[in-house]
Amino acid sequence: MLDTTPLTAAVERIADRLRTAPQSRLQRGAADEGLALARELAVRAQRIEAPDEDPKIMPDAGVFAVADQLVVAGSDLAESLRTTAAPPRELDEAVGFVEKAGERLRALL
Repeated sequence: MLDTTPLTAAVERIADRLRTAPQSRLQRGAADEGLALARELAVRAQRIEAPDEDPKIMPDAGVFAVADQLVVAGSDLAESLRTTAAPPRELDEAVGFVEKAGERLRALL
């Protein structure tokens, strides 16, 4: 069983920044970046859980919901990685992807 703490911690850091960001920053691209990250994490989780099905795309619930959407998607991916026979490299790739998205978000916030 993989320890997915690095993934959930990275996602929580980004979500916290999104939650405290002013509306103007969210509307100038930070929310879009956060939603893109949430969607990617959700797709990765779905591919692990149901590799033969087309993944569903997370809807845009608005700039004030994006942090929560990100946490849900990150938690789903962490659970998928923890409870399946996913190779550790998938966790490493996800953490790297989240960290790169966090760098892009820092520039927007």
